[in-house]
Amino acid sequence: MRGLILCTRFGLEVRGRMPLVDAFKRGLAAIAPPVILLGLGGYFVWSAMHGDRGLLAHEARRTDITAAHQALRQAEQERDAMERRVAGLRGNELDRDQLDERARALLNMLGRDDLVMPYAPERRLY
Repeated sequence: MRGLILCTRFGLEVRGRMPLVDAFKRGLAAIAPPVILLGLGGYFVWSAMHGDRGLLAHEARRTDITAAHQALRQAEQERDAMERRVAGLRGNELDRDQLDERARALLNMLGRDDLVMPYAPERRLY
């Protein structure tokens, strides 16, 4: 008989397919679902860390937002300084000292008693 295999070691007699093929298929059927689920789980964990909306991207966005807020604060400070200077030159509230300072800066002139004190650009007076 062609499909008959005797297994004398265990005292089994199997008819039909070969027992190794059946054992392999059963083992594969038992291992496949956990392997697939572990693969899917690994993909989702990797995506949660490194994806477009992952934790690393979230931290990079936070850094960008912090830098943008700092740039905004600096721009607002510069704007406020300019607004204060412009407010001193308006017709109703003319500040003579500021008008004198601006006229001398435009004309590139100094008074007799003026002192010139250089300072760094990041240490603005106004």
